[in-house]
Amino acid sequence: MKKAPVAPPATIVIFGVTGDLTRRLLLPAIVNLQQSELLDPATKIIGVGRDDIDADILCKERLPGFFEEDGAAWKSLKPRIAYQRGDFGDEALYQALGEQLDASAMFYLAVAPSFFGPIVEQLGKAGLLDEGKGFRRVVVEKPFGTDLASAKALNARLLAQAGEEQLYRIDHFLGKETVQNIIVSRFANARNEAVWNNRYIDHVQITAAETVTVGSRGAFYDATGALRDMVPNHLFQLLALVAMEPPINLEAESLRNEKVKVIDAIQPIAPEDAVRGAYGAGKIGKEKVPAFSETEDVAPDSSTETYVALKLAVETWRWHGVPFYLRTGKGLTARDTEIVIRFRDAPIALFRDTPTDSLPPNQLVLQIQPNEGIKMDMAVKRPGPLIEAVPASMSFAYADIFDMGHRTGYETLIYDVLIGDASLFQRADQIEAGWRAVQPLLDAWTSGEPEAYEPGSAGPAGADELIARDGRAWHEIG
Repeated sequence: MKKAPVAPPATIVIFGVTGDLTRRLLLPAIVNLQQSELLDPATKIIGVGRDDIDADILCKERLPGFFEEDGAAWKSLKPRIAYQRGDFGDEALYQALGEQLDASAMFYLAVAPSFFGPIVEQLGKAGLLDEGKGFRRVVVEKPFGTDLASAKALNARLLAQAGEEQLYRIDHFLGKETVQNIIVSRFANARNEAVWNNRYIDHVQITAAETVTVGSRGAFYDATGALRDMVPNHLFQLLALVAMEPPINLEAESLRNEKVKVIDAIQPIAPEDAVRGAYGAGKIGKEKVPAFSETEDVAPDSSTETYVALKLAVETWRWHGVPFYLRTGKGLTARDTEIVIRFRDAPIALFRDTPTDSLPPNQLVLQIQPNEGIKMDMAVKRPGPLIEAVPASMSFAYADIFDMGHRTGYETLIYDVLIGDASLFQRADQIEAGWRAVQPLLDAWTSGEPEAYEPGSAGPAGADELIARDGRAWHEIG
């Protein structure tokens, strides 16, 4: 087993250090990197926030209590954490940061999207993005824009201060092992790549389902919705990994070149090929949940969707005629992110006495979360004197073979920023291509209402009708 090299020393500057993202995901990921001995001993962390606290209060009260004080990784990292108080728009903050930075630095923007442009402009104005003494890299969280026009404007604003090679537009889905394994599964197994085309594949389904509702994020979600929140970024990134052509190597630009070709090939989605829904009042398990429109900070007359299902086409030679069905939603029956590659049915001449609809589907299921793994569904003969085809599966689960630990999915992404590997990050052209594909829906959905669905269900009836009109059905969630 090869061991990854230690990342070069750098200062990790986290804007929004007292926020939920840092507490739940970023700091645990950095501790895991320290535990894995992938951080240089000179690596430092500066948390930036507006609260009047110091580093000791930050570590004891604002960061999570799940770090064991006697844990070696946390014990080693804690003395290297500093806190810088300041307003994100105040030049004095950036002057103070400049006095603490003498070499390489990563600036992580764990803040609201409205701060992305102003912070990067202030970093540029203060000279903190100059790379004379080491690298200077900026990590930008999603959502990156709210439509095509705003994404273009934000790209232009950031690129006026930093080079494309300095910008890391993050998508945490791409830090998951099973997502990265798509590349290995496709290109390291000749039998997979041989049938990975429209001659053998009937259709592809990509699902990102959540049982959780909007909860306390009503204001954010009412202004965003499921389409903006999940499709141009998460789901299109999964689609790109499934549909991309083999890159000439595994270097960042080779991979990103192939992915952007796929996203560029997504045809604009017509409103009749899309369904939007919003959950009503009901129960998920034993828990009562209010309707989305009754959630705190959501407008009572909101037309924002909490569910979306799409049918789209990727117009390349490999995928011409193969529909891709995407769906994502909150308040559903199970937490399930998966990709289903459904192969064409075999000729049934040998099984003409078997009802066609009873033959099991031949499909490959890439399970991304939870229970990461791969499953191949196929037909086998039932034991006995008769030839009878029945369903069977071959399964691989990561947890059965590898120690997955308590990873957040951000470990690989933070490490890649430190070593300068942009393979798992989006370029400006990828971002804009994704918004371009969904822009017709954003325009169409300025009027009308989403279809209601029962919380704890698989989504609105319209989603089933969308795929059923092509003679197909969704893979069961969960």
